[in-house]
Amino acid sequence: MPRAKVAVSLDESTVERLDRLVKKADFPSRSQAIQEAVEEKLSRLERSRLARECAKLDPEFEKAMAEEGLSEDVTEWPAY
Repeated sequence: MPRAKVAVSLDESTVERLDRLVKKADFPSRSQAIQEAVEEKLSRLERSRLARECAKLDPEFEKAMAEEGLSEDVTEWPAY
């Protein structure tokens, strides 16, 4: 996947913690550590958004919508 360079400003303490992880060989570079951290955060945000949207659903309404028309469809299915 193509990469884009970006400039970010971080607190010095964050950079120090990041450098310790790189030095311990948890990550090959600062860039890789930041890449993984951003991807993880984005995934968490997307999952929490999905959970919020699902919480808005009315289970009874969704069930009724899913079952709507099923009784008619069953009579039209060929017998085995």
